[in-house]
Amino acid sequence: MKEFKFKIDGKDYEAQVAEQDNGVLAVTLNGKTFAVEVPNLAHHAAKPVVHHAAAPAAASHAAPAAAPAAAGSVTAPLPGTIKQILVSDGQKVKKGDTIITMEAMKMENAITAEADGTVVKVRTTVGASVNQGDVLVDFAAAAAPAAAPAPAAKPAAAPVAAPAAAPAAPAAPGAKNVEAPLPGTIKQVCVAVGQDVAAGETVVVMEAMKMENNITAEFAGKVTAVKVAVGDQVQSGQALVELA
Repeated sequence: MKEFKFKIDGKDYEAQVAEQDNGVLAVTLNGKTFAVEVPNLAHHAAKPVVHHAAAPAAASHAAPAAAPAAAGSVTAPLPGTIKQILVSDGQKVKKGDTIITMEAMKMENAITAEADGTVVKVRTTVGASVNQGDVLVDFAAAAAPAAAPAPAAKPAAAPVAAPAAAPAAPAAPGAKNVEAPLPGTIKQVCVAVGQDVAAGETVVVMEAMKMENNITAEFAGKVTAVKVAVGDQVQSGQALVELA
């Protein structure tokens, strides 16, 4: 880990930078951690993975031995801790169903099924620490139905240009913003203007690094403005919800 101290406009800042797998840096700025993707690092970050034979479990929360990923396996997209397992062996799931939640980079991330299918075997446990690429669930995708005859082609409708997104307004005096911790896409807005929220309550769900992340309020307050909509692409540090 590298540490930096610097000033911007006379204000002191402290930063710690730790390199993760696959070219991702964990950057902690004044106590707040962000995931920063650096494409140039990704080209040099690949390391050989050695799969060891399974050893007897030493404790109930010990991570299981890594298994090679089979076709259809669900793997951990980054290092973290398993918080909840929502499926069992033999269970049928639909595309988009949450099968596991894990905590990584101080966020709770939902691991979802990428297709309809059946859980063959759950290969992890609640409380286990996993590494990027570890197999979490063996998964058999459902067979695709036979294709129906294609209907006669119709003239394509002219595309309608989406209005340009307006820049986020700064917080009103006395108000505070809940900000995006990393770049991503807004999947769900869970609050409305005028709603009271408690510290720790989820206000927005966003997809980043192929995971759904619950963005929570760090303080209690009343929602005075919702600054994003479902489908918006946001950047690290962008204001999502304003609380007073």
